[in-house]
Amino acid sequence: MTRSEPCRAAADTVLMPEALLEFTSCLQKQPPPCPAMQRATSNEPEEEEGSERALTEDEIAAAADAWARGAAALPRPWQPQKPVLPVEGMRNVLITSALPYVNNVPHLGNIIGCVLSADTFARYCRLRNWNTLYVCGTDEYGTATETKAVEEGLTPQEICDKYNAIHADIYRWFDISFDCFGRTTTPSQTTIAQDIFQRLLARGFLLQDTVEQLRCEGCQRFLADRFVEGTCPFCGYEEARGDQCDKCGKLINAVELKSPQCKLCRGVPIVKPTQHLFLDLPKLEQRLEAWLEQSWATGDWTANARYITRSWIRDGLKPRCITRDLKWGTPVPLDGFRDKVFYVWFDAPIGYLSITANYTTEWERWWKNPQQVELYNFMAKDNVPFHSVIFPCSLLGADDNYTLVNHLIATEYLNYEDGKFSKSRGVGVFGDMAKDTGIPADVWRFYLLYLRPEGQDSAFSWSDLMLKNNSELLNNLGNFINRAGMFVCKFFGGAVPSMVLTPDDKRLLARVTLELRRYHQLLEKVRIRDALRCILSISRHGNQYIQVNEPWKRIKGDEKDRQRAGTVTGVAVNMASLLAVMLQPYMPSVSVAIQGQLCIPAECFVLSHDFTCTLPPGHRVGTVSPLFQKLENDRVEALRRRFGGAQAKQTPPAPETPVAPTDPQRLQELTQEVARQGNHVRQLKAHKAEKAQIAVEVAKLLELKQQLALAEGKGPQVPAPKGKQK
Repeated sequence: MTRSEPCRAAADTVLMPEALLEFTSCLQKQPPPCPAMQRATSNEPEEEEGSERALTEDEIAAAADAWARGAAALPRPWQPQKPVLPVEGMRNVLITSALPYVNNVPHLGNIIGCVLSADTFARYCRLRNWNTLYVCGTDEYGTATETKAVEEGLTPQEICDKYNAIHADIYRWFDISFDCFGRTTTPSQTTIAQDIFQRLLARGFLLQDTVEQLRCEGCQRFLADRFVEGTCPFCGYEEARGDQCDKCGKLINAVELKSPQCKLCRGVPIVKPTQHLFLDLPKLEQRLEAWLEQSWATGDWTANARYITRSWIRDGLKPRCITRDLKWGTPVPLDGFRDKVFYVWFDAPIGYLSITANYTTEWERWWKNPQQVELYNFMAKDNVPFHSVIFPCSLLGADDNYTLVNHLIATEYLNYEDGKFSKSRGVGVFGDMAKDTGIPADVWRFYLLYLRPEGQDSAFSWSDLMLKNNSELLNNLGNFINRAGMFVCKFFGGAVPSMVLTPDDKRLLARVTLELRRYHQLLEKVRIRDALRCILSISRHGNQYIQVNEPWKRIKGDEKDRQRAGTVTGVAVNMASLLAVMLQPYMPSVSVAIQGQLCIPAECFVLSHDFTCTLPPGHRVGTVSPLFQKLENDRVEALRRRFGGAQAKQTPPAPETPVAPTDPQRLQELTQEVARQGNHVRQLKAHKAEKAQIAVEVAKLLELKQQLALAEGKGPQVPAPKGKQK
């Protein structure tokens, strides 16, 4: 018997029809792979090029040619007419952020999970001259609004008016660039939601059934899902909601909960029968799967969005109730049900359409135009099933050429220090408090985007905010841009000097081009956090370039040295000009400040894939001043105590359970990166580089070590702040 024959015999046995059926049945009962162990291939750039790899001669020559072409090689910035409508022949991008619920104030986790992430991408799209519409608004119907109105002694509409204004003010302060920010309590919402309902009814995709529903006799009301809490019947989680378990992700009917409680009065609800309407998801399942297959093949869905959607499909879809026994909502236009309203998760996503309809009467050019429009949905992972299953099924069943999502972008969760955000306990920073800290909105934007929970949960940390502000913003990015501009003012009378490029300069141009193209690759895949590192890498290269060439010394030398000082200054200030544009999606106010200080022409505020000379010799800059301020430890400690709530009085938490190790390949990559960065720091110290530059590189080394600790299954260790503790 040959060595391969036993393997062949075993394979034949397993692949016999009876065995294969048994094997398939066994596989179907297994849970899907954990997303933490999967590589999100559809969300990766096609080419992951490290900034430290060797450059080719062709790349260096191409970078020098692009530089020489100057600003004339840039595309002309395009400004759409208002209202923004799809344009034939252009890339038309429709962006939505999950509608924040109106009856609360968003905390930092809410802001990064939805509106800020979507805003960053929308700004990037506009810099690419893509025709872009960014839509959001407050979700205002449902029991939560009714309850909040009772608590505050207002009508539901007054509550909605009050909190819609609060949300709008918060997002305005964070510089969120909505094209339209609306609300769901409008006549347009009623018209469009009822039209979709009627189309589903006419096509046989709705069912009627008598269901048992929880009713609280103490509150004298049927309880909406969000006001029932109990033990999950599937995994035993004790804080499962009445519609879904946040731990295992499974859908739940409220009456299935074990030991249910009314969240309002903590009474035990009783079960009572009531008649309701259901969306017949099993009848739509085949259409949904066909659409998902196409959307996943052509679009970019985050790994967690795919995983959550697959888990729903794997378990088989069941009819989903779309009506509720409430008063505050979109009324159901059907005899026998006119005392009911639509369930918020049937009704709320339709808000994207109605908000657009209130923005323009030609809203259907966006929402009934899948041939010309690309739709991006941004949300936290708990909203995925409603956007990937229920809402698409509603639109597929309505059969009216609706635009369905092409790219579903879901974040994990942002935690606060060692726990969770809690308004009632005063724990964490909420949107209406951020501006009272005295920290500029752009610094908040930067830090939230820097730790955006793209692949796993992340945690806001005051000490880490201070570290990133002082190292990355002040000592790295701000230091480089300020020095580049100051050299022009101090040594060359405020005019960009002439430049004679050396081979080293051309290699720098190619290195910057490499980072710029990686920035594009990452943002096109909506890897917002990783693309931010490209900006910081360019400024880091710029600081090293200035440090090595020492223009402040060369300007005092002979003509050759002065020419060299001019070249270094000219290249550096053009790098700063590029950074101003690249920063615009992340830190719009800082971007505008740099544009003003360097007098960057408006026609240069557009992104291409090449680094060009946008500030030619003779270009005059304005008054240059520091962009960032240092955060002192005493101030940060005071803020940490202020927003610590009850946590500040508790004993330190026990060490976290180590997370699961990541894949071996990533572990090896991180180990090598830590070693390389460690060597780099040692070389800088040996050559007595500037303290600011060393601090930046040490901060980068610490961050890599934290990533390595996570990859090894250890908890991240945030270094304790230095200085006196008071």
